[in-house]
Amino acid sequence: MPPVLLFDGQCTLCNRSVDFLHRREPRGEVLVASLQSRIGRALLVEAGMPPDYLASIVLIDGDTVFEQSTAALRVARRMRFPWPLLSLLLVVPAPLRDVVYGWIARNRTRWFGTQPCRIPDEAMRARFFEPELAEIIEVDAVPDGTFTGPLLDRARSRALLV
Repeated sequence: MPPVLLFDGQCTLCNRSVDFLHRREPRGEVLVASLQSRIGRALLVEAGMPPDYLASIVLIDGDTVFEQSTAALRVARRMRFPWPLLSLLLVVPAPLRDVVYGWIARNRTRWFGTQPCRIPDEAMRARFFEPELAEIIEVDAVPDGTFTGPLLDRARSRALLV
């Protein structure tokens, strides 16, 4: 599965950041989904996170999950020059970087506002992978609002074994 960036779909700053990524990462290697979407919530559960998590962006790259500043800097690596230079900040310990990230995250809606759920235009639609991922994960909602599917069932059984 290609890297997937989960973002707060109602946050104006987050949506602008997705647009920024789209313009500066022309290969389309990083797919995106809203944290509030069915697929976003299912991926959070699979990653062992609460399905209502909205505190940070989340980058799922293979079997590894990155949050906060680490997720942002790892995405910057994939953009056109000069943005990959930001990944040099990965040498700064994450707790120090995340202090700044957390301050911005806590104030993002106050500074930039919120917006209704985004409807991607044709150019952005290729970045939103929900139909593609739904086929991979085979996610189904069940009446109690949880999700089920072979990949999620496997993740749950791993969690029960731990």
